[in-house]
Amino acid sequence: MNKEQTVVLGITGSISAYKAGDIASKLLAEGYTVKAVMTEDACRFISPLTIRTLSHQPVVTSMWDINSEYSVEHVSLAEEADVILVAPATANIIAKLACGLANDMLSATILACKSPVIIAPAMNDNMYSNPITQQNISKLKEWGFIFVEPEYGRLASGKMGQGRLASLDKILGSVTQVLAKNGPLAGKKLVISAGGTREPVDPVRYVGNRSSGKMGYALAEEAVRRGASVRLVSGVTDRPVSFGVDIMYTETALEMFAALREAVKGADALIMTAAVADYRPERLAADKIKKGAEGLDLHLVANPDILASLQGDFVKVGFAAESRDLMINALKKMTDKNLDIIAANDISQPDSTFGSDTTRL
Repeated sequence: MNKEQTVVLGITGSISAYKAGDIASKLLAEGYTVKAVMTEDACRFISPLTIRTLSHQPVVTSMWDINSEYSVEHVSLAEEADVILVAPATANIIAKLACGLANDMLSATILACKSPVIIAPAMNDNMYSNPITQQNISKLKEWGFIFVEPEYGRLASGKMGQGRLASLDKILGSVTQVLAKNGPLAGKKLVISAGGTREPVDPVRYVGNRSSGKMGYALAEEAVRRGASVRLVSGVTDRPVSFGVDIMYTETALEMFAALREAVKGADALIMTAAVADYRPERLAADKIKKGAEGLDLHLVANPDILASLQGDFVKVGFAAESRDLMINALKKMTDKNLDIIAANDISQPDSTFGSDTTRL
């Protein structure tokens, strides 16, 4: 990713405008140059001084600033922008863009820009679901505008509905994905598995493992940053999904096997970080098994070896989580499963266990 890229941040008059400060700050921390354009109504919700302080750049608030550093400001900003991000975007700015209006600095800059434009709507749920707004969004999507859909949650009115500004991670992820299209992995299709599987015993209990999915999700996010198209086949985890990652959720080993068989078609690489159960209960009890004085005998049968079974014209990367004889076991796994690369993970170390934010490979 080119750290010299410029993001023009458009801020409009939504109550969510206060979040633009965090967006500007995070973009700057990621190494981007951030140049903000605020509408008149946006300035009522958050001070231009705040945005200027957080972006380290002058903020444009009017088409008629005679002290501007640019002679034709909207054209100059449009030419500088590697991407324009409008966050938050009101129904008003969406309607303006759909109609080709350019009566303020932000709409004029977007109209003059040939770079990608990302729109992150934030508004009342009824305004968002209104057929007029939806038609305007559909029209802009047809013209190549990229939308980061609003989330469901508590709105400024106090009611619950879809209209909350998307999370900071999703908004930043959209910028990363757009600007990574010329990255080192551009044009490559990666399939990544993550998380652990659960093998049900009865409607309440299951046989599982401690995998958190952190490794697979982190690899998926980084692959998107480098321009790859990523399909993430996930086991059970509560990890959030980054923008641009195509995800499919599974629970059991058999479900993951079926999903991966389809996902690897046409893939350039398979990265198997998922902790797949080696065994599953032979039978699933229809009702909850009651506790008995004599204990419980659970008969297990082997699950298919997913990584060994998946063959094709793609690079296969496996992971070996071992508590002893790390290199011996990892090399054996690499040979047995016909892998191109294996990552050997020493889980006996306190900073390299399941669920840890760090690892040793």
